[in-house]
Amino acid sequence: MRDPFCYFNSSPKVIRLTLMMYLRYPLSLRQVEDLLIERGIDICHETVRFWWNRFGLMFAAEIRKHRIQTRSYSQWRWLLDEVFVRINGETHYLWRAVDHEGEVLEVFTTKRRDRKAALKFLKRIMKRCGRPRSIVTDRLRAYRSAMKVIDNAADQECGRWLNNRAENSHQPFRRRERAMAKFRDMKTLQKFAAAYASIHNHFKLGRHLNPRDIFKQNRAAALAEWRQLAA
Repeated sequence: MRDPFCYFNSSPKVIRLTLMMYLRYPLSLRQVEDLLIERGIDICHETVRFWWNRFGLMFAAEIRKHRIQTRSYSQWRWLLDEVFVRINGETHYLWRAVDHEGEVLEVFTTKRRDRKAALKFLKRIMKRCGRPRSIVTDRLRAYRSAMKVIDNAADQECGRWLNNRAENSHQPFRRRERAMAKFRDMKTLQKFAAAYASIHNHFKLGRHLNPRDIFKQNRAAALAEWRQLAA
């Protein structure tokens, strides 16, 4: 693999630190710039924007590749949900699929919330992760129509509070959306949501599920893997 940092004067450590701060935490470009200044790193906020556009999807792809090699995606139960996003005054929809542990499997942006969009989303996620035993959705009719096309309607589950895990998975993205003062176009939304989902999975360590010692070990391992991306 050719060194992706060969034409940059900044250290790869600085680039990785900048992207981790911007994509992991709900910070704006200028807030990341101010935090780096405190560490003695003088860069412009537009440099932060350029770096995440250049390296964000590359780091996300490395994370997904590593997770596929070390563990298989859960095919027990998937939870699907969609949320509206305003772009230049127009309503778009961000579809999200998570597994029973809350790990984001796929995100997908569309202009409409109909059967065609739901079918495209289902085919996209099944191509990457296989076919689950059951799929939990809300009562949107587009899901039922799309599952009839792919002969998966018998695996659909709908019920009150069953889809809470998928609905709660939108909350970190909503915080990022407010920090970024919304998005300018659908392509940027899809690009950022895909990169953010993979990095959020990487650093989601289940703090409330593990003792302090185990959590510290998992956090150190996640940081060590992050520093080895594109190395």
